[in-house]
Amino acid sequence: MTGDNGEPAVESTKDDRSGMSRKTLLKAAMVALPAPLVMAAAPAFSGEKTPSGQSLDPTPFCDDGDDPTPPQMEGPYFKPNSPQRSTMLDGNGTRLTVTGTVYGLGCQGIAGALLDFWQADNAGNYDNTTYRFRGHQFTNTSGGFSLTTIVPGLYPGRTRHIHVKVQAPGRPILTTQLYFPNEPRNATDSLFDPRLLMNVTTGGGGRQATFDFVLNVPQGPGPTNPTTSPTTSPTGTPGGTWKAGTAYRVGDQVTYGGSSYVCQIAHTAIVGWEPPTTPALWRRV
Repeated sequence: MTGDNGEPAVESTKDDRSGMSRKTLLKAAMVALPAPLVMAAAPAFSGEKTPSGQSLDPTPFCDDGDDPTPPQMEGPYFKPNSPQRSTMLDGNGTRLTVTGTVYGLGCQGIAGALLDFWQADNAGNYDNTTYRFRGHQFTNTSGGFSLTTIVPGLYPGRTRHIHVKVQAPGRPILTTQLYFPNEPRNATDSLFDPRLLMNVTTGGGGRQATFDFVLNVPQGPGPTNPTTSPTTSPTGTPGGTWKAGTAYRVGDQVTYGGSSYVCQIAHTAIVGWEPPTTPALWRRV
């Protein structure tokens, strides 16, 4: 599919709320870490509306008690088994870097969360044969991620967007889409949701976007990350050939709890990523 290749206008947004939240303190503590891995999104206050004219809440600002990031449909172009990588410069286009943090409900970063991205190329085409503009990665110990790609092209019926699946260890998958501010087609795309707008700026030979994901993962007070798991299996788990600490490749088969599973994404197993709880990684056969 091909479509309009016009470049999107960009919008610099700013949150004028005052007060020091747990996220603010967390980000201040991460200043000394590499910026691409810990930079998180400012909320995209845009005033944009759905095609029906309904005003929706802006991109959520992660603070204690926030609602999770809203889901959206997967669409017809998802492919499992994407390569593990944080750079998807698979064709010509305006360079785009997306950074942010994956949080739980307590605004604590989630380490080891899986993010699987896919998008159209500069001409609005999806590669369904190989894995151009497809890739997955895992958040760092602070919950940060960084993706280097290009601004996706347009195709009939849709505004500019990036698909993503996000999953904390042992938790359900969030499937959603990220949008660009000030896109003319935002007003006519029936799927467009202003709460999923990225904060986008121009500079450094391309564009920089930020977005924070808030997953439906309960978190208690304090700095500990409840989803961080050891790399050895605890005692008393169901028997089988699956073992934490093993590097699995696509197509590898294991047993766990009396069932058989085939690996869909190459990864090194950790406790919390057992096959029954990680359908993004393991498919039951």
